[in-house]
Amino acid sequence: MPLVKSYFNPIFVFKNAFISTVYSGLFRQLNIKQKRERIILRDGDFLDLDWSYTAGQSNKLVILLHGMEGDGQRPYVTGVAKHFNSNGIDAVCVNFRSCSGELNKKFSSFHSGQTDDIKDVIAHVIKTYNYTSIFLKGISLGGNIILKYLGENDNIPQELKAAMAVSVPVDLAASSKALHQFKNILFHIYFMIGLKYKLMKKQRQFPDKISRKALYSVWTLRKLDEVYTAKANGFTNAADYYEKSSSLGFLSSIKTPVLLLNAKNDSFLTPSCFPLEMAKKSKYLHLETPEKGGHVGFIQKGYVYYNEKRALEFFRKFQ
Repeated sequence: MPLVKSYFNPIFVFKNAFISTVYSGLFRQLNIKQKRERIILRDGDFLDLDWSYTAGQSNKLVILLHGMEGDGQRPYVTGVAKHFNSNGIDAVCVNFRSCSGELNKKFSSFHSGQTDDIKDVIAHVIKTYNYTSIFLKGISLGGNIILKYLGENDNIPQELKAAMAVSVPVDLAASSKALHQFKNILFHIYFMIGLKYKLMKKQRQFPDKISRKALYSVWTLRKLDEVYTAKANGFTNAADYYEKSSSLGFLSSIKTPVLLLNAKNDSFLTPSCFPLEMAKKSKYLHLETPEKGGHVGFIQKGYVYYNEKRALEFFRKFQ
């Protein structure tokens, strides 16, 4: 325990990992009313938070973290927000630094192990609002941040009841290699287009910290992490960044109930991203590994996706 039996059974076309991943990420459409709030972080930078609310007042809140090259308006986070709002729970979608449409102020930006920002968000929520039950849900990169946050901290606020992480590359080095394989070339190109564009703007913002020559050398995710992500965030190199930021090394220290949902046909993940033995020994880490689902797919009949339904089911056990 706790290994969780999965009942996810997608319709025929979405059994294909590529189709479910692309449809969920690029073609799903949702309407949701959000209100933006800007908060100042401990280092003087800012984050933008996109709030949505249930019809009446609620003392429960879910905090949502998006994945790489995402934002607080992506359907894979607004779908969760909408489902929770319909069930009496407020939601706030966190936009990581430089992901809300405005470049952040610092040379450093978000990365897979950046847990200080979620600490600041949680502290802000507890100080400013009256939520007695808070839940976390993270997608991919956002899920890695949540798992690392839960495992590296002994003083988790009592208001934080449970968490869920979906399609998480808990072993960053291994998943980085997977993303550089030919089977993931289209996803690699998609990520690089957005990240390279932001890096170009960052170079113009801080020309003394990254040269044009270094900028032009970046054509892969690994090279971007080597040239920018690692150095901008205090790591020695990409390997050091992957090792210290992977949530895999923090899972055994988690003392908050958390559900990790990773599909076996997720092409971004490797065997090390399915910590079966660790989950068997843990009282808190619940691991669900359906055969299908792709990367942040989990599409089923109806408007509510399986991972959204599972999040509400799981959190209700601890509210």
